[in-house]
Amino acid sequence: MLEEILFYIVILFSNIMQGITGFAGTILAMPLSLRLVGYQTAVPVLNVLGILSGIYVFMGNYKQVDWKELRKIVLIMGAMIVLGIGLRRMFEGEGRLLYLLLGVIVILIACNGFYQMFRGKDTRPRKGLEILLVAAGIVHGMFVCGGPLLIGYLSQKIEDKVRFRATISTIWIFLNSFLLGSQIYEGMWNEKLLWVQMGAVPFLLLGMFLGGCLYRRMSQKVFMMITYILLFLSGISLFIK
Repeated sequence: MLEEILFYIVILFSNIMQGITGFAGTILAMPLSLRLVGYQTAVPVLNVLGILSGIYVFMGNYKQVDWKELRKIVLIMGAMIVLGIGLRRMFEGEGRLLYLLLGVIVILIACNGFYQMFRGKDTRPRKGLEILLVAAGIVHGMFVCGGPLLIGYLSQKIEDKVRFRATISTIWIFLNSFLLGSQIYEGMWNEKLLWVQMGAVPFLLLGMFLGGCLYRRMSQKVFMMITYILLFLSGISLFIK
């Protein structure tokens, strides 16, 4: 019971960041959630919350969505998600190995995020950005955590932060819905999980509301820095599970 309460608190604070950035909620929540409630609960619940957070942002910003980029991303990442699901099944039962793999990915993402922040914006055209979409799809299929890799691609394509946030939030509606269908097919959902999911929704909505308020009033750079610090610490925590 205590683990479930702490899980909801993690959802609240991670979705404050989701409300600000449009992507950080799941990957911030995943490491601690795995420790608290395990893979079979954390992954499907956080996946559905990703859909709901996407809908939350989309409803107020649908006119800002870049539909051309969205179609391209959904097609490439959607195909790679299938590969990610296959890899996850290969490692099923190897929970410790999956946690370590996610820990490495999270730490690398955090370090790269700091590097990009302090390096400043690179205005040179970058080649091979689609590789990031391939990697993002695989990681999303395995852990529902492809957001930071997608950021590396989308930040080079969309400079306006309102369009960026609206587009990436809408992407999660499509991709996470695909994952939800896969999870239902695999039999991951049951009555107990539904109750956990319903309990998580109010914490999601409160976090998204608070994040939206902070997004409008405060510097996004500060919160991105906090996000990467928390990512790094979350990644480290997976090595001591």
